Amino acid sequence: MVRRIDVSGAGGARLAAWEYADPPKLWEASRTEPDGEADPSPGVLLLHGLMGRASHWAGTARWLAERHRAVALDQRGHGQSDKPPEGPFTRDAYVDDAEAALVQLGLAPAVLIGHSMGALTAWQLAARRPDLVRGLIICDMKASPLGAASQREWADWFKAWPLPFATLADVRKWFGEDDPWVERPNPARGDFYAEVMTESEDGWRPVFARDQMLVSRETWVYDAHWEELAQVQCPALVVRGLDGELGRAEAQEMVRVLPRGAYAEVPDAGHLVHYDRPDGWRTAVEPFLDGVLTGSEPA
Repeated sequence: MVRRIDVSGAGGARLAAWEYADPPKLWEASRTEPDGEADPSPGVLLLHGLMGRASHWAGTARWLAERHRAVALDQRGHGQSDKPPEGPFTRDAYVDDAEAALVQLGLAPAVLIGHSMGALTAWQLAARRPDLVRGLIICDMKASPLGAASQREWADWFKAWPLPFATLADVRKWFGEDDPWVERPNPARGDFYAEVMTESEDGWRPVFARDQMLVSRETWVYDAHWEELAQVQCPALVVRGLDGELGRAEAQEMVRVLPRGAYAEVPDAGHLVHYDRPDGWRTAVEPFLDGVLTGSEPA
């Protein structure tokens, strides 16, 4: 079962949060306050990457919901959240939105799980508001700058999309096979992009504006983010797919910089780690989550 809860983000932006709870709600039944009321903690907030949406976390959120309160957020410009024409799509706006979600949903202190851009948002929030974050999982996100060339490549890639797509099957085929960025057929990638398409009068188009995605990306690709990483006080797990964008050397350096860092990798997974290999992803992160959420993680 999933229910939508609207959150008011930075500047009054309406954000769609999705709470997953498959009965029985074991997390609710197993934790009670002395007065008999259910304790809504421990909570987990899941943050998707650029162009993603909350539903990409559905598989993870469902197994989390067996024991914990699990909420996935459609970040501004994405999914069913507001896409204000003038933004802002700054780092501060994304971090403020995540902070607002934690507070308004009563999740804090929570574990933040972020993929790609969502991971950056998560560790920036953890650095800014350590009182709201008890644990952090960083999925396939670099701390080093990507640079101007990367931004130009993305702009060219967006222009190459053969929009509109006639059918969702065409979406899956292009992103899973025909996209020049695809080295070998990847059905999971095709499914991933099919989830962010909506049907219009002339065919299937993305639910987001590509120019807004470039603006969002522009606010972080030119900068390094090591300093904020070093300010994260809670336990943190850095996860990479072996075929993803985060290299092993940089991932291990991120673990070294984090005051309480740990490392995990998922074989046969690309950048979309949790989507490519959901079983391997769960195996990699569940022990860490259990330790953090039960208070038994190593000091």
